[in-house]
Amino acid sequence: MKTRYITYKIAICIGLALGTVACGDRLDLTAPDQLTSTNFWRSAADAEAGLAAAYSKLEFATDTWEFAEVKFPVEAYREDICNLGSDALNYATWVELYNFTYTNGNSQFTTYWNISYQGISYANQVLEKTATIDMDPKQKEQIMAEARFLRAYYHLKLLLNWERIVIRDQYITNEGQINKELSERSEAWDFIIQDFELAIPHLPATHPSNNTGRASKGAAYAYVGYCFLTRAYEDSGQKTLLLGKSEAAFKNVQGYTLEANFLSMFDGTNKNSKESVFELQFTENTANGADYRTALHKWIATEELTGWDEITPSKMLLDEFKKEGKIATTGRYDSRMYQTVFCNDPYFNDAQQPRIYGYTYDDVFGVGAQKASFRKYLPPTLDELNKSRTSVNLPLMRYADVLLLLAEALNEQGKTAEAIPLINQVRARADMPALSANLASSEIRSRIEHERIVEFALENTRFYDLRRWGKAQQALRAVGRTSFDPSKHNFYPIPLLELKSNDKIK
Repeated sequence: MKTRYITYKIAICIGLALGTVACGDRLDLTAPDQLTSTNFWRSAADAEAGLAAAYSKLEFATDTWEFAEVKFPVEAYREDICNLGSDALNYATWVELYNFTYTNGNSQFTTYWNISYQGISYANQVLEKTATIDMDPKQKEQIMAEARFLRAYYHLKLLLNWERIVIRDQYITNEGQINKELSERSEAWDFIIQDFELAIPHLPATHPSNNTGRASKGAAYAYVGYCFLTRAYEDSGQKTLLLGKSEAAFKNVQGYTLEANFLSMFDGTNKNSKESVFELQFTENTANGADYRTALHKWIATEELTGWDEITPSKMLLDEFKKEGKIATTGRYDSRMYQTVFCNDPYFNDAQQPRIYGYTYDDVFGVGAQKASFRKYLPPTLDELNKSRTSVNLPLMRYADVLLLLAEALNEQGKTAEAIPLINQVRARADMPALSANLASSEIRSRIEHERIVEFALENTRFYDLRRWGKAQQALRAVGRTSFDPSKHNFYPIPLLELKSNDKIK
């Protein structure tokens, strides 16, 4: 994890002391002169260090390569807005994810599963051990609240990708505890929502600058709202109730505004902006052996941009950006297009203002080429682009997401007139004209889908949106990906290693 308030060495040392046992791991004995989960927890500083280890598993960011090569293939390759890049074809497990030909032995989502449970194990130990430490009660409450938030977050990531998961609410200290049944989906939702809600009273609205990146009250409310909204589509009998709870939670996300400069949130020039609700932290700081950087920019950039060419925007995404025509106040297409991708467009072929690292599109890609590259998460200068690692943050929850999710919750309740101004806030930032106040609920539903495509491209929300709306198969077939079968591919299969290690799952 790249949170600013820890160092790499602390995270690793504490991780070893915690003695995590994820599903499939083997319990090991440790020497009596080494730190263990029994003798480590003595002070508030130890509790903070233990919490740092729990944060270290966020989005699989502990490893420079694993971060991009697990998170993005598992989450993004299922989406209709992206294609495999040329180099990605060399990796069979990635191709399986894209083509929906994977088996339960796929190493990518197996790693995703295991790292999520490692994070849960760390959070469980923080909750168990911090409770026994003699320390300032308010500090203790906050540390335990952050651990609850993280435990809920890791379980949520799992539940978004697997239909049924194992709820891990205890720190595992013996092999017998590894064997546990898969929960019913409703039970998992209850557990996740409860953890987020129990955390809220003890989380601060903001953190001091030296603790940037830690969970806040607004982040917890945002994820509670997202849980209720997603669950509302799964439980038709309680849909009205759940939509109302989602609305209430989103309305409690206070103190954020949209950032005027959209691109700045994704190129490292405006970290933790006023729009950021929860953000994954990276930094160039390498003091004391720290390494808080990633190779994500190389993974995303095409070969023409000195990248590895692992993922590219689909034609469907480019068409969606152009769908409304050149009606932006700039006289161009939706401004988010130019800030999300590099493509063959007069904007990028202006010799007077060469906007692709000092070059035009033709200079970089060739005259007449039609290839596009994602621009999100690429650093702002050519020197940084050429580095092997960079420190661009990743927003995990933005206020724009809160606004559009709230608009969806309102519209699904028939409160369309309340939803439209929220959508218009997001459109205004993209230099797009406001929607009419007289649009019907069905039209607003389509407009929300459009806005979510162009607003969150490469932020890995699209597949979960499509599944929530029951449109995944339709959308994937529309781009020629006909092998997707909702009964098989809406969720990943339980990893083979989990089946082998957990006797309660058959």
